Amino acid sequence: MIQTASDSGNADALVFFLFDLLCLDGEVISAAPLNERKERLRQLLSNVSTPLQYSDHQIGRGSEFYAKACQLSLEGIISKRTEAPYSAGNRGLWVKVKCQNRDEFVVVGWTDPEGARPWLGALLLAYYDPDGRLVYAGRVGTGIDYAELGRLWRRLKPLATSEMPLDKAPPRTNRLGSPLVLSRVHWVRPELVAEVKYLTWTDDNLLRQVVCEGLREDKPSTEICRPVPHPEPITSTLAR
Repeated sequence: MIQTASDSGNADALVFFLFDLLCLDGEVISAAPLNERKERLRQLLSNVSTPLQYSDHQIGRGSEFYAKACQLSLEGIISKRTEAPYSAGNRGLWVKVKCQNRDEFVVVGWTDPEGARPWLGALLLAYYDPDGRLVYAGRVGTGIDYAELGRLWRRLKPLATSEMPLDKAPPRTNRLGSPLVLSRVHWVRPELVAEVKYLTWTDDNLLRQVVCEGLREDKPSTEICRPVPHPEPITSTLAR
């Protein structure tokens, strides 16, 4: 995210949120409880303005805090033990809970499998924009077990077509995923609907961190309509 801001000329607008303090004026305090370390950090930053900001916290009411973070389109929350000393890595002292979106998309193709994976690699997803054009939304291969891979392939095979159903060809590269090799893509008639969970939309209007939940047998593909998304900026830290 820092590189993105720098490339766009907005580096001066970056804000750095500080959430822990391990050493102060030569005194090592990493063994002190988290709530004590954060209080000393709060005092240290009390008279400091941007771009440095103290990362505040909420004690209790975790479910409400999580719901509010998701409502504000944040990535999620991190829960920590207030009495714990600092320890590098997780070590069970904190838990990350991400906000997940859920939606339906039209299946427009599949990719060849790689390695030991059978049947298919990933499903290619799309949606209809207000003008009735099929817009590429990304792909999903996570969340599909062995049995479901075979079932999906058997459903997709009769729908295969030589014509790409999308209004525009999908991008071959993106910042967050491996290149899409179009020669390994098998297009299908846009008749199936897949339900997926995803974290957010990228700046390229592609789904990020997608998990397949299965096909929606009760929803016609022509109902999968939405405007082209305009992603919210993603911060580099989670709400605490």
